[in-house]
Amino acid sequence: MTTENASIKERADNFFVGTYARYPAAMVKGEGCFLTDGDGRKYLDFLSGIAVCSLGHCHPKVTEAIQSQAAELVHVSNLYYTEPMTRLAEILVANSFAEKIFMANSGAEANEAAIKLARIHAGEGRYEIISLLGSFHGRTLATLAATGQPKFHKGFEPIPQGFLHAPFGDLQALEKMVTDRTCAILCEPLQGEGGVRVLQREYLQGIRDLCDKHGLLLIFDEIQTGLGRTGTLFAHEQSGVTPDIMTLAKGLANGLPIGAMLTTNTIAASFIPGTHGSTFGGNPVASAAAVATLNVMLEDGFLEGVRAQSTYFTEELQKMADRYPALLSGVRGSGLILGAVLTEAGIAIGTDIVNRMFEKGLLMNFAGNLVLRFVPPLIVTKEEIDALITALAEVLAEF
Repeated sequence: MTTENASIKERADNFFVGTYARYPAAMVKGEGCFLTDGDGRKYLDFLSGIAVCSLGHCHPKVTEAIQSQAAELVHVSNLYYTEPMTRLAEILVANSFAEKIFMANSGAEANEAAIKLARIHAGEGRYEIISLLGSFHGRTLATLAATGQPKFHKGFEPIPQGFLHAPFGDLQALEKMVTDRTCAILCEPLQGEGGVRVLQREYLQGIRDLCDKHGLLLIFDEIQTGLGRTGTLFAHEQSGVTPDIMTLAKGLANGLPIGAMLTTNTIAASFIPGTHGSTFGGNPVASAAAVATLNVMLEDGFLEGVRAQSTYFTEELQKMADRYPALLSGVRGSGLILGAVLTEAGIAIGTDIVNRMFEKGLLMNFAGNLVLRFVPPLIVTKEEIDALITALAEVLAEF
């Protein structure tokens, strides 16, 4: 007998380009921290659509905003003004260093906008951007070139010129790469895809100082770390280091495709009509969802709750590492983007651990070939954390 999951999988495999190794489950419903597949099986989601559904699946306030806006206006392009996009820009500016916003549809597009702005602002002859080894900035050709992981470049050479990758954590090596062609340094305050590696306060301040010394723009890619994920609205707030440009996406509209590039008035002035654009950027429905999402995140106590759950989850994961030292060497991360660091023996079975957790109804992933990564909805409860910990203990015991 063919199940609903199997039926959807068979139909999909007939038509979609094979860019994803999907799990054999077709998700048909989501609520809070849980997903349900076509066969009625429930999954506790500690992946959140890859750090996207920060308020959980189908949050009622976001759903209401989407439904209401879809009944009023869906799309008009950026040839005209709209209220939802304007309101979103007001909220982002009011709660960040920024004075100007460019709206896009994804993180890669936000980073493309940042790259183009940095180059045009610097002027002719200054086009090189230095990023870090282990970074991930997107899958378009430019953002792929900025990504400091050679495995993503394979098969797409020659990649666009003008991107260099500095060793992680080495300020001296980074400064030696600066030339009169350099226009910006691009980095994530915490490398998510690179293995949940936090850039320490002193390191970020050192990068800021390098930019100031050499007249470079500092670009923070907060696509995965922004919007409450690390326990503050933006991860860089915890370091006290302010960028010149910041990019957002993932959690901004709790599941609808949206991206944003934020910057200052002076830098933004380098973009004029015709230099950049996006047909769907700032779409009214996506913007309305983002406004609703931010309003929830900015409520009193929300971010404090994220930090409290982070403390509890981190402690429980550390207990797990102490219990299974042959497989886990510790815990790292910030807020509710956490990585259980695998030993060599653990790395060898990292994919097996994730697959076994999936079989038990728990969703997570293996990041950077280094850590078990957990990015649950920011509304996750202690009971749900306990359920994950219990299942993980059972799986690690099996191995």
